[in-house]
Amino acid sequence: MRALEIVSPGSLALVQDLGRPGYAHLGVPPSGALDVDALRLGNRLVGNPEDAAGIETVLGGLTIRAAASCTAAVTGPPVAVSVDGREMGSYTPIPLQPGQKLTIGRPATGLRNYLTVSGGIAVPPVLGSRSTDVLSGLGPSPLEAGTTVPLGPVSGVPSGADVVTASPAPPKLTVPVVLGPRDDWFADAASALNTQWTVTAESNRVGVRLDGPPLRRVSTVSNSELPSEGVLTGAIQVPPNGLPLVFLADHPTTGGYPVVAVVRRASLGALAQARPGTLVRFHASF
Repeated sequence: MRALEIVSPGSLALVQDLGRPGYAHLGVPPSGALDVDALRLGNRLVGNPEDAAGIETVLGGLTIRAAASCTAAVTGPPVAVSVDGREMGSYTPIPLQPGQKLTIGRPATGLRNYLTVSGGIAVPPVLGSRSTDVLSGLGPSPLEAGTTVPLGPVSGVPSGADVVTASPAPPKLTVPVVLGPRDDWFADAASALNTQWTVTAESNRVGVRLDGPPLRRVSTVSNSELPSEGVLTGAIQVPPNGLPLVFLADHPTTGGYPVVAVVRRASLGALAQARPGTLVRFHASF
C-alpha cells in the first residue's frame, strides 16, 4: 500500500492542495495552500502535477514514515530535513524506502513548510479539493500521530531542474495593494495603510491580524454600517477598532466591515509566512 504514517504532526499539519475556488455562492471559502508557490515547486520536484495535495506544516516538527518507496520534497522557508537522523536538506527530491522516517525541523524564519510526496496525498476530495478548511471544517481533519494517509499513483519523474535556494522570510514586508472598494470610508487611505503594522499572534489561516495606529473613518460614515458584501482572498477588512485584518485562504466569503484595499495575489505567500512580530507596510498602486 502506498501510504504515509504520521509519526508526529508537530504543532499543526494539514492536507492542502490548490483549494476549492468557485463555491463562494455557497458560503465555502477557497482554502488551499497559503504559500501556493512553495506547494507548486514541491510537486514539480517529486514529479506530481502542481495541484496535487501535500502536507502544510506550521513551525515544523512533522515526522512521517513511508509505507512504500516514494520520493519526497520539503519547500517553504529554509529548514532542516532528515531521514532516519541523516541530514538531507530541503528543496531537493529525497528518495524514501519503506520504513524510513523523514523529519522536518523548526524553520528559523517563516511559518509554513510543505511536504510533497510522489503520487500526492490521496485522501477523498470534498467539492473537488483535498484541502483542510479550518473555518468551515470541510476536508480532512488535522493530521494526528498514528494516522495513515494514502498516496496516489506515481504519474511523473522527480526533477531537480528547478531547484532553488530557499530564502529566509524577511522581518519586514512591503506589500502592494489595490485600494477599494471602501477606501473612501477612511481619511487618506493610501497614506494610512503605508504605516508600520505588526503581525499579531492571533493570525491564522483565516487571516493576518495587524496592530498599529488604528485607521479612522471619515466623519460622514463614522456611525454607518454596511450590509454584508462578498470578500476576496487578500481583502483588507477594517473592523470598528480600526486594526486591519488581511483575509487568507480560509476567510469567510462575506463580511460586514469595510474593505479598504486588496493585497495583490503574488504577495499573499509572503504574508502567509509572516510570523508574529513581522513588520508590514502596504503600498497602494493605482
